[in-house]
Parts: sequence; structure tokens; C-alpha cells
Amino acid sequence: MTSRQTVGVSPPGPPAGLRERRKQRTREALLHTALELFTTRGYDRTTVDEIVAVVDVSQRTFFRYFPNKEAAAFAAQDAVESRFLLELRQRPCAEAPFEAMRHAALDTWKSIADTAAGDLPVELRLRTYRMIESTPSLVAAHMRRGVDLERKTALLIAEREGLDVEADPRPRVAVAAFSGVMRLTGQSWGRRQDASVHALRELTELHLGLLRTTLLGPWRTASSTDHGPGCRPCPFPADDSRTPSRERA
Repeated sequence: MTSRQTVGVSPPGPPAGLRERRKQRTREALLHTALELFTTRGYDRTTVDEIVAVVDVSQRTFFRYFPNKEAAAFAAQDAVESRFLLELRQRPCAEAPFEAMRHAALDTWKSIADTAAGDLPVELRLRTYRMIESTPSLVAAHMRRGVDLERKTALLIAEREGLDVEADPRPRVAVAAFSGVMRLTGQSWGRRQDASVHALRELTELHLGLLRTTLLGPWRTASSTDHGPGCRPCPFPADDSRTPSRERA
């Protein structure tokens, strides 16, 4: 034994950067495998044992990254929601709340599109979304998580505006309207054949852009005389006074 050798001391492990990259690769392999099995075999029929067998790691390794199967199923959604909240925090304070949320959502999709090559494939994201929406055991969790995201977003909007979210209902009203449109957007995207993030971003921009005119604007043109089945002619005059003629007499 030379003087430079130390008795009882283990050789140094890999550098911290290499260890982190290995951990990231292991997590990605587990997530990819879990989502592939969930979307092809079914969430309820897939076990953790089957996931770790494909990746060739132990159950203990799986639970180091995901506390349970449900956490793996929602991991991609977690990343999107975290990114959205981060983007919202970074929006200029002068922006109106709804505009800040709209830009944050669009920037989130752009970020996902930019990193999709090294992250989950968009096609797998789409299959995962459909799987969650069609799996009864996940639907309740999906709704619960949506409520939690609305709460976090409303608190963030209230903080931006210097409001007390318990005393002023406006942050929650704005977030409820925004969240409803985003749910519709996700459902529309889930039914499309085009699974690109670009298509999702376009749908987001379209639906959010329609919100104001949908809620406040008239839905029929002034010259329209055709009414659909069950529709009655508008009882108010065309001069937009909104006062029935008998009340003006």
C-alpha cells in the first residue's frame, strides 16, 4: 500500500453534475414508460412493478421520484401548471389581470414547444390527456387539481393587484372565467387529430379572444332575420335602447 492510499475510505463518486443528469434520465425513463403503459394498457391495469421492470430499476427507485401512480399520471400537467404560474408572476404589473393570464398561457405553450424535443413528445402528452379524461379513477383528481390551480392563480392575481382575495371577488371571478375557457380549449385539443403544441396555442388564443365578445356582444347580426329552431325574435328594438316598446309608450 502506498502512502497516498487511505484505508477505509471509499473512492469518490461521480461528480454532482453527472449524478443529477443520471437522476434526470432515470426520472424521464420512468415517466415515459409509465405514460406509455397507462395510455396503451390502461391506468388501472398498469402496476408499478410493470413500470420498474421495463426500466430495470427497483420499486424504491420509482417511489423516490413519484409518491404513487397518480403522481406519474399527472407529472406532465404538473410541469405545465408550474410553468404557467411562473410565467404569470413574470408578467408586467401594468397588464390587466386577464391579459396577464392570457399571455402567461400562450408563453407556457411556447416554452413547451421549444423544449418538446428533449421532453415528453407532444403526441404522448395528448394521449395522456385523453387517458386522464376517460379514466374514472383520475377524473376526480383532475377536477380537484383544477380547483387548486384556480386558488393559486386567484391568490397570485390578488397579490399583483394589491387586493384581499377574501374580501374582493374579482380575482376569483376572472380566474373562473379564464379556467373555464382553458378547460374547453383542452377538451377541443383532445378531440383533434393535430396533436401539435402549435395547434393548442392557436386554440388557446382563439378561445380566450372570443371570451369578451361572447359574454358582452350580440350573437346575431342586425340584418339577420333567420332564427334557429326554438329561437324567438329578440323582443327589444334594434336601436339598442334595450327598452320594450310598450314600456316606452
